[in-house]
Amino acid sequence: MYDSIVIGSGFAGAVMARQLAEEKGQKVLVLDAREHIGGNCYDRLDEHGILIHQYGPHIFHTNIERVYEYLSRFTEWYEYRHEVVGNIYGKELPIPFNLNTLEEVYGDRAPHLEKLLIDNFGQGARVPILELMNHEDKELQEIAQYVYENVFLKYTMKQWGKSPKEIDPAVSGRVPVLLSRDNRYFQDRFQGLPLHGYTPIFEKLLDHKGIELRLGCDAKSVLTIDPEAAEPVLLQGGPFHGNIIFTGALDELFDCRFGRLPYRSLRFDFEHLNRKFYQSHGVVNYTVTEDFTRITEFKYLTGQLDAPDTTIVREYPMPYSGGEGEIPYYAINNSENDGLFEKYRKLVEKIPHFTLLGRLAEYKYYNIDAIVDRALTVAEQM
Repeated sequence: MYDSIVIGSGFAGAVMARQLAEEKGQKVLVLDAREHIGGNCYDRLDEHGILIHQYGPHIFHTNIERVYEYLSRFTEWYEYRHEVVGNIYGKELPIPFNLNTLEEVYGDRAPHLEKLLIDNFGQGARVPILELMNHEDKELQEIAQYVYENVFLKYTMKQWGKSPKEIDPAVSGRVPVLLSRDNRYFQDRFQGLPLHGYTPIFEKLLDHKGIELRLGCDAKSVLTIDPEAAEPVLLQGGPFHGNIIFTGALDELFDCRFGRLPYRSLRFDFEHLNRKFYQSHGVVNYTVTEDFTRITEFKYLTGQLDAPDTTIVREYPMPYSGGEGEIPYYAINNSENDGLFEKYRKLVEKIPHFTLLGRLAEYKYYNIDAIVDRALTVAEQM
């Protein structure tokens, strides 16, 4: 009955399904264990009428024109420019660290330090703090040390559950100082939020006569996958020889037979407040204090600025154990974990027409634009 089966209805799965149905004329079955489409980009109106991102804030930004044009088929855009501040011991400072942050931190010394930075690196440069740390000038080293300790170190310890000794210097060294007064968190050419939310994008992507969608359907309830079997894929007991596009957690597909792949998870604590605004920006990062990493106030993101009340969410990083209600968000990439992933990847190499796509399936991080771009490419090649 089907040419392809797509497991997962986030951006990876939904774009693949649409392209295979629309461009290749295929009959596509989309399976999702959740009761909603959209994966972690799912958004909805809460009981107070505020549009919230159920799994944390997602800001669209890209320099890839074909991705912007493709998604623009399915949405109009709210021209939101994302600005983030860090709450550093109670004081809000622009993040990433830029010339405005420099002025806030160093006061009367700022003009001298700004000139020193620009003379050495040029106006508009993005200077990794490792380059500043290794510079012969002690004042430039001082700036790098401030950024490392107050913007990066403790925030990263919370986010990844690591001690300072466990944090890779090569990663921390890439943290930039921006030699501009542009407070935007992203400098991409295209950025914003879907005018009516993310979920309507997925509704339109999956609204095609060639696509059948089953929600609340764990793939393993209808598919039997055994790389060693004569028929490695069975659909409801019968052989299936079409394409499988898998976007879920690869270790869990094989019941973690080699061990569980490590991920970081998140807990979201939502709160509705009977006040017009809670904070100064859509996202405030708590880089040195508090157990949570950030607070998001959704009104800024969605343009509901006239609403008389507001909804916020606090974001608490936590380890992923596979427990009830836990969601794997971020792969913990290192040589040991990547080696474990390779064992699982080699299993699916034995299965014809089996494609891994997305953060979980490929055990790597993708922004929205990157996974849409990859899905478009994979669909073209299929």
